[in-house]
Amino acid sequence: RGITLLSFIENIGLILQRYGAVFAQGLWNTLWLSFVSVFLGTFLGILVALGKLSRHKLLNGVVSTYIEIIRGTPILLQLYFFWLALPNILPSISDTTCILSALVVNASAYIAEVIRAGIQAVDKGQMEAARSCGMNGSQAMRHIIMPQAVKNILPAIGNEFVTMVKETSIIQYLGISDLMYNNGIVITATYNPLPCYYISALIYLTLNICLGKGLNIFEGRMKKSER
Repeated sequence: RGITLLSFIENIGLILQRYGAVFAQGLWNTLWLSFVSVFLGTFLGILVALGKLSRHKLLNGVVSTYIEIIRGTPILLQLYFFWLALPNILPSISDTTCILSALVVNASAYIAEVIRAGIQAVDKGQMEAARSCGMNGSQAMRHIIMPQAVKNILPAIGNEFVTMVKETSIIQYLGISDLMYNNGIVITATYNPLPCYYISALIYLTLNICLGKGLNIFEGRMKKSER
């Protein structure tokens, strides 16, 4: 006979009681890896976006190729590439740093397109007005265009963070301790996989709902500030 719903819930409770700290550690690792990836990816993405907007054909071509390669290949393939290639260049580099580097590069390509779109959404007359006031291109971009573009960019970068939280689940295959990797540790200890997967699913779902609600509130306040 199949187990009852009540006994299944009791199993989940017992697993959380015994291994809650393991899930919590995995969640923490997932969060900090996602945050650092998006944070550093934003800085790299700004440079990539400015290169994409550049009138220099060679720079524009190189940056466009970079974006196409990163966006056109699976993130798991990129992770394996960095995990295998970087130690040949830097023998002392850790596995976590290799994986983090891959996540930063991946995030930068997507964030670059977000930043490019945000900059291009600003009325072209703003640049012309800034130039007529004596500003050069970089000054106009820094003081006039970017402050306006930020309102369009920040919510999208927040969404990239939410996406990254879910995408980091694949780093378990490379032995990095994230939520899903620690989920596997608990499965090995309990020989009871289904409740463990339910726990991880609920953690991801709760986390992403909270992040989504937070982003909606943040975006709403930004829209109010524009009025």
